Amino acid sequence: MVPGFEDYTVPTTVHLDRPSDGLPRVLDSRSQVERAAAELREGHGPVAIDTERASGFRYGQRAFLVQIRREGAGTFLIDPEAVGSLAVVDDALRGVEWVLHAATQDLPCLRDLDMHPDRLFDTELGGRLAGLRRVGLAAETEELLGFTLAKEHSAVDWSKRPLPEPWLTYAALDVEVLVQLRWAVEDLLREQSKLDWALEEFEAVRSAPPAAPRKDPWRRTSGITKVRNRRQLTAVRNLWLAREDLARNRDISPGRLLPDSALVAAATTMPRTVPQLLKTPGFHGRAASREAPRWLTALQEARNAQDLVPYTVASDALPPVKAWDTKRPDAAARLKVFKPVVADLAEQHGMPTENLLVPEHLRRFAWDPPHSTSQEAVAHALEEIGARHWQIQLCAPALIDAWLRVERDAPGPAHG
Repeated sequence: MVPGFEDYTVPTTVHLDRPSDGLPRVLDSRSQVERAAAELREGHGPVAIDTERASGFRYGQRAFLVQIRREGAGTFLIDPEAVGSLAVVDDALRGVEWVLHAATQDLPCLRDLDMHPDRLFDTELGGRLAGLRRVGLAAETEELLGFTLAKEHSAVDWSKRPLPEPWLTYAALDVEVLVQLRWAVEDLLREQSKLDWALEEFEAVRSAPPAAPRKDPWRRTSGITKVRNRRQLTAVRNLWLAREDLARNRDISPGRLLPDSALVAAATTMPRTVPQLLKTPGFHGRAASREAPRWLTALQEARNAQDLVPYTVASDALPPVKAWDTKRPDAAARLKVFKPVVADLAEQHGMPTENLLVPEHLRRFAWDPPHSTSQEAVAHALEEIGARHWQIQLCAPALIDAWLRVERDAPGPAHG
């Protein structure tokens, strides 16, 4: 014990409050990005990448800042609004492993910038498979590396220009130790004999096609179950489309123009005049009054419509599970047995149930199982649904055993 330090406690973590190489400037010209690409090409090892969006402020989910760091090159902060396509950076990183945290959030906006990884390591997904209780970037970094990161700027308006220095510091730190975290997560996965599983999951995320546009997205309007008839439903549709068009043109989040609750309130009361409209809950502020003719037109067209929208649309979605007992009792019986089996298996392997087998995959398997309980038939059915090879290897035997128990307890012939 050093004299005078008897009561001193050695800190268990180190707080990172500034980038090790200093805060880089934001690149906002093609020539700057081209020079950065050349430096990244000469770097070595994996590349850490992150993006910052302006969710809740701007229309859509595009990136307003892209952070990139690679050993031997350093950290680069790029303003994609100013420079557009980052294909030159993508080309410089051909064949290089990209390290992202929660890649499904960043890959869509990176694709919009012409950036497509050849190889991927997702530290968030890897942490889930390794059984970490907290898988946020700051939490993983603290637990595995002993560094703490501030997260107070995660939900700010990243479309703001110029970006404040504290925000840029936060953004640069997000990629500062990401590659180091990648190696720590790999060590954890390797110790648990899960690395091959994780690599298969990463490749599935990397190669997944872009999500198909949602059919009738207006049907997801919060509170839409309050509408009482098809004309009101048509009014919700009209108001939603009018708001979407205005939001797109103004590049603003639709909810900042009018909340969903306002659309539903107007659809259920159908105001005819501006004063009536502005007394409707949620219709306040400049977007409500200045654009009142837009909203009233949407409502008037719903009042006059002959072709009203249907209550429901054709979908390949499964019925709600609570309806299975009536619609397909045998599927309900299978699911009741399958769910705890998969949950127990996930607990045995130290990971969340949804990472062992996606709940939608399990429901589809229970709803429409193969015609045989053979290993080959069950494996093929799971693969067709979308399960990965490692998931099938773990889950198929347990599901077959559970299914056979269901068949033994049920009347009628068993599957063979």
